[in-house]
Amino acid sequence: ADLSRADLSGANLSGADLSGANLSGATGIAPARVCSLLILMDQPGPIRAYKLVTAAGDSPIRTATPLRYEMGSRLEVPDADTDPSVECAAGINVATLDWCLREWQPGYRILLVEFTAADIAAIPTATDGKFRCHRVTVVGEKDLAAFGIAQEAAS
Repeated sequence: ADLSRADLSGANLSGADLSGANLSGATGIAPARVCSLLILMDQPGPIRAYKLVTAAGDSPIRTATPLRYEMGSRLEVPDADTDPSVECAAGINVATLDWCLREWQPGYRILLVEFTAADIAAIPTATDGKFRCHRVTVVGEKDLAAFGIAQEAAS
């Protein structure tokens, strides 16, 4: 849905699936009523999420300055987009496990990354499970066999 510049004051969006909606410039939105991932902002210690990467450890989304995700590496994008009305933008885009499994393709890997609430750049109001961070540390890799995905297909 294109809700850009819409005045949503008074609109009851509870239970609405806004994933993929264009909310840029929209007003009157109560993000806490439609975005369950905002719970991440209240976590006191390390938070973990997932990063979908190619076999080489690169993001499958091509950018001007690609990042390489390697075990133990700490990555930083200080100018990550902090606008929650933008669903996909500059930053270290991480996601929920179900998002990564939906987007997974042969040759991809799913890494486990760690960060704090202060490292989160934006949790888009219309997220489908993805959000942006300024910094993350790669701390592990998911065993895809647990999801019926042959490990050799992911390497």
